[in-house]
Amino acid sequence: MQAYLTPIALLVASNVFMTTAWYWHLKFKAPPLMLVILVSWGLAFFEYCLAVPANRFGSEVYSPAQLKTIQEVITLVVFAGFSAVYLGHAPTWNTAIGFALIAAGAYFVFRG
Repeated sequence: MQAYLTPIALLVASNVFMTTAWYWHLKFKAPPLMLVILVSWGLAFFEYCLAVPANRFGSEVYSPAQLKTIQEVITLVVFAGFSAVYLGHAPTWNTAIGFALIAAGAYFVFRG
């Protein structure tokens, strides 16, 4: 069971770093763009330190398509939470429907 959950936990953690790296600065327009880029690169370093082992470990129990699908679903969930909590942009019904359609696609990737 741990072999299945460890990659998912690492992907969740890596997505928190990457979502933060890409979107934290939207609340702060004053810092120079070069500083924003450098801070974002620093955050992305930790994302890679988690994502690479997640994919290495995950490849033992998931196919590459399944790993990518897990990554994308996690990305959407993390982004929706980050957007609502940090940026103050709650998901709309259209967003929920779009995410549901993506989840339906994920179902077909994992279907036996």
